[in-house]
Amino acid sequence: MLGTVRPMAVTAARRKITADEFFALTAEQPRAQLIDGVIVVSEPQMRHERIILWLAFLFMTHRERHPGCGELAGHIDTPLDEHNVYVPDLWWVPEERMLPGDVHMFPQPPPLVVEVRSPSTWRFDTGTKLRHYESAGVAEAWLIDTVGEVVRVYRRSSCERAQVEAATFDPPIERRAGDRLSTPLVPGWDVDLAVLFAR
Repeated sequence: MLGTVRPMAVTAARRKITADEFFALTAEQPRAQLIDGVIVVSEPQMRHERIILWLAFLFMTHRERHPGCGELAGHIDTPLDEHNVYVPDLWWVPEERMLPGDVHMFPQPPPLVVEVRSPSTWRFDTGTKLRHYESAGVAEAWLIDTVGEVVRVYRRSSCERAQVEAATFDPPIERRAGDRLSTPLVPGWDVDLAVLFAR
């Protein structure tokens, strides 16, 4: 998420607040996340929003041609543990995990999360948040670096013999302008990164 980070409601001793306290404090602040017990507020900038909207448009166009491929959206609270509640820029879930219309929070993390670079929050996206996404079982994470114009894809291998997903992300796959970005989670959906980075 892009914008200025403003830690809120943290005592001088920097006590970590809990997810319950976070929800009580941020009922009127929809652009807040809880990262390691600290509230971080972001104010999106236009390139950030254009990239998110373009990805959503491409997905909805794909969904019109391929019904049943799940749902892509953003701005839903994603509690990962007692001190971490993230709001991915975008997320995807398969059809059977689509959220009811009145739900404002994931009961468990979505399989795919997308984070777009912000000068003030990129360190969280590439550090703390990525580690928590991994430990919480997220299957794939896209980190879109708008400065380097590269997407780092963190994905889990499937352990063929055990037929279970790997416990950790594989080394990242990098895709740049001129490449196409796709995911095995949504067959047939791909993104021309030259067009994406031109947003």
